This record gives sequence, structure tokens and C-alpha cells, in this order.
Amino acid sequence: MTTCVNNDIKKPSATVDENNSQSPIIDPFGRHITYLRVSVTDRCDFRCVYCMSENMTFLPKKDLLSLEELDRLCTAFINKGVKRLRLTGGEPLVRKNIMWLIKSLSRHLDSGALNEMTLTTNGSQLSRFAEELYACGVRRINLSIDTLKPDKFKAITRWGDIEQVMEGLNAAQKAGLKIKLNTVALKGINDDEIDDLIKFAHGRGADLTFIETMPMGDIDGDRTDRYLPLSTLRKQISERWTLKDIPYRTGGPAQYVEIGETGGKVGFITPMSHNFCESCNRVRVTCTGIMYMCLGQDDAADLRAPLRAQDNDAAISKAIDEAIARKPKGHDFIIDRENNRPAVSRHMSVTGG
Repeated sequence: MTTCVNNDIKKPSATVDENNSQSPIIDPFGRHITYLRVSVTDRCDFRCVYCMSENMTFLPKKDLLSLEELDRLCTAFINKGVKRLRLTGGEPLVRKNIMWLIKSLSRHLDSGALNEMTLTTNGSQLSRFAEELYACGVRRINLSIDTLKPDKFKAITRWGDIEQVMEGLNAAQKAGLKIKLNTVALKGINDDEIDDLIKFAHGRGADLTFIETMPMGDIDGDRTDRYLPLSTLRKQISERWTLKDIPYRTGGPAQYVEIGETGGKVGFITPMSHNFCESCNRVRVTCTGIMYMCLGQDDAADLRAPLRAQDNDAAISKAIDEAIARKPKGHDFIIDRENNRPAVSRHMSVTGG
């Protein structure tokens, strides 16, 4: 079994107080911020039709935070009470030397400062990294898959190969990683596969979560024709399966039901038809160090400048506090059918999924 060895990991160049436990982060509405999603890259080896344009212009590498800076920034949040950390992208596993960062951050799992470190991935690189991820304390990952049909998979992802993803899924389960499959519900595209996806996921012992398409970034297409309210999808599922509401939570926004016939869980993430803002416990940081207090709002805070301005984390801590004080009560996602434009101009791959 691959082991997670931290002996070759250098300390970040700036001073980081690993024992600097601070007051918890609480927003203006009394919500404790304990969940951080960090995009480690805006790049991806797929070009999913609902996520990005086929001919994307990615950020210059010089604009990205270094792995050492990402480590220091995550540590600053952990020192302020963040207990759950999710690494996202783009596709996080295409970031060069990404395992250095994961190995380094695993020290917070060892110390107990961090309860969980997870990953959202398209699965393309999992066959290479699954064992190492598990060895470094990752126990659960989200794997995005919107169809089980090879031709349709190629059409949705443009560049993806479903066989490569299946190899990654097999490797992840063999390594001991718990899998949650994420499926974006797309009207007229994959809504005829819902039963097959449920059977596939639960047959592997994996949970399955459906997600409404979100109006973020220009994608060379019309989202309005693809939008499928999950209230409609849930009604369709309930006509064929026995659904039981359950209080199960993973720290994210999904509302779960149990399928009586399989015993497995199905989640629904509904940013459009029924937002989940009242229980929001998370913020997002981009690969350039920009912090978004809300996925569906443009207000942001630059954490890169204070990160690079001082050798200690006082300026970062202050910047985080000032940003959290502006966290809104909820988002403003709408499908603009009249003008066919996104509610938020930035792509999901920039913000972090």
C-alpha cells in the first residue's frame, strides 16, 4: 500500500503558527463557517458543455497561488475553525505536484485540527492517485459523471473517455475511498438515464447526488433548454422508487432521501428551484487567492495580497474576518431566459465546484 510520507515536505516560506487556534468564523447571520472549498487550478482535461467553453482561455500560471501559498492559506482558515476542506478545480488532479499539497495538508488531519479533507474530481486521474490519496487521509471523494453511455459521455464532456473514468472509479473503490457520484441533471440529455444511474451507483455502494445546472460563465450554448428543476426529477423518481426523507448530511447543501428498493442514498442540490442558503457554512477560494463568500454573488476578497505582504498570518486573518462580515444571506441565481446570459460571469471552474 502506498504511504503518505511527509519527510520531504518543506515548511511554507512564511511563518505559520500551527497552534494558533482563533475564534470561530461567524457570519452576520450567525452561521458558523467551518467548510472551505479551495480551487487548486482552473484547468481541466474535460470541457463539459454546462461548465465551460470548448476553447477556454485559462489563467496564466504566474497568476496562480503556489502550492506553498495554498498550504499556508488553508492553514490560516483551519486555525480559524474550518474543519472540512475540499480541494476542487477545474480538475484538481491535473495540477502539477498536487500530491505535495495533499501530503502537507494531511498534517492537520493527524493533529485533529481538521476533521476531513475531500476532493471533487472527474475521475480521469484517479487510477494514478487513488492509493496515495487514501494513504494521506482522504477517505471520501465526489466523482462527477453525468451519463453511463460512452457516446453521450463524449458529447457532454467533449474530451472525456468514460472507460478512463471507470478505471479511476474502480481504483478508488479498491483503495478504500468512499464514493459519491455527482450528476448534473440536463433536460433532454440525461433525464432518460436516471433509473440506470441510481442502479449503477447503489450497485457499487455509492451515494448519488443530482445537481441543477447553474448559470455561471459563458459556455457557447443555451442553458435555458437544459435546465431541469429537481422538484420535477424527484417526482419522476418517486413514481418508480420508494423514497424516504432522511436527516443524513455530509456538510454540503444536498438534501437526501433513501431508496427503499436499494437501501442507497440519493441527494438533491437545488441552487435554482430551492436554494440552501439558510444553512450555508462554507466559503470558496480560487486558485488565485480570491475568496467568494457566496457562490452566486460577485462580491469577493483578495487574500493573495495579504498572503504575500507579511511573513505572519495577521493580515490574512484580518482579511478573512472583514470578508466574512460581508457574507450575504443568500444568492441571486436565476435563469435569464430573455437575455440568455449567466447570472454570474465567472465560470465554475474558476470559483471551484
